[in-house]
Amino acid sequence: MAQVKLEHVTKRYDDVTAVDDMNLNIRDGEFVCLVGPSGCGKSTTMETIAGLTIPTEGEVWIGDREVTNLPPKDRGIAMVFQNIALFPHMDVYDNISFGLRLRDYPKDEIDKRVERASDIVQLEEMLERMPDEMSGGQRQRVAIARAIVRQPDVFLMDEPLANLDAKLRVHMRTELQRLHKELDTTIVYVTHDQAEAMTMSDRIAVIDGGELQQIDPPLVCYNEPANLFVAGFIGSPSMNFVNGTVTDGQIESKNFSVAFDPAMVDGIGPGDDVTVGIRPEDVYPVDESGGLAHPTAEIHARSDVLEPMGDEIFAYLLLGDGDTSMSQEAATDDQLLMSIEPDSNMQEEDDVSVVLDRRKIHLFDDATGDAITHGLVDVTGGDESTGAPAETDD
Repeated sequence: MAQVKLEHVTKRYDDVTAVDDMNLNIRDGEFVCLVGPSGCGKSTTMETIAGLTIPTEGEVWIGDREVTNLPPKDRGIAMVFQNIALFPHMDVYDNISFGLRLRDYPKDEIDKRVERASDIVQLEEMLERMPDEMSGGQRQRVAIARAIVRQPDVFLMDEPLANLDAKLRVHMRTELQRLHKELDTTIVYVTHDQAEAMTMSDRIAVIDGGELQQIDPPLVCYNEPANLFVAGFIGSPSMNFVNGTVTDGQIESKNFSVAFDPAMVDGIGPGDDVTVGIRPEDVYPVDESGGLAHPTAEIHARSDVLEPMGDEIFAYLLLGDGDTSMSQEAATDDQLLMSIEPDSNMQEEDDVSVVLDRRKIHLFDDATGDAITHGLVDVTGGDESTGAPAETDD
């Protein structure tokens, strides 16, 4: 078990900066997921920790050692990558145990570790198979088991579940969490799958353009995103975004207005441009908003497309003169995405009225994209029926 620390790490390839002044501190025994879009620098960050890539600038620390220029074998790590590298002439047992045999572990210790690792990844009946007799998902599980038997200070995993079927992926997520708790080992995990990041992580490190945008527990990243990028990237489907302008106690957008308590929002004033963010589950049909303490005024819309998901329905709404070019990307000023109950009677082309939960509205600076506030009312006071700004004592 060991701390992993990157100090001002930058990696450049000619005129491309893959990682830009990265400062990242992963604590002992922590499970941290690196997430971001393709090409954001998360795999390069992982490779820098592993020693497969030497940074252009900065230092890498594992435990109390600076390892910036050490080879991977001397860093106390085990790696699992999406691109599998098994020995084709060795069976599963020999592939899993290769690193232990190379280090002259006793035979009974090797057998014990291989048996335990193969049980975790459901390979206990396949130890005598050759790699070419296995599916891609099974070969990936061999690679995971090969890392598990090392019992390293740090596990580095780069999308190790990408080739598994959906059912086994869910099982392996659970098993990796159990493994982490049992071994109390530091795990750095790269993924583009938000379900993996949200369910497994102690903290999520969100990366974009080689820069660290936010590192926080999953629900903090979801409920209190640091900026527009994090707000739009974390959560599926994405958060709705609407452009607005601040007036006296109101945020005016193209198709609706939102009242807010000026005492709750520092740093903005009349005339400032902001971006309003609201997640689909925080948009409510008026007839289902009776228990909502701080709704906005009614917003009139027309339902366009309904997507039943089993436990919920995604309703794509058109505001004003909005067109029908709906998508699961962040909504535009003429569009709004709402999550409704699966037994809802809403139909396509219905005229609907909705409200937003002002406690869950996010404001972002239009120029920088940085978060201004999360929630527009003081939940301890205010008018709970009309959505008017909360009154404050002079």
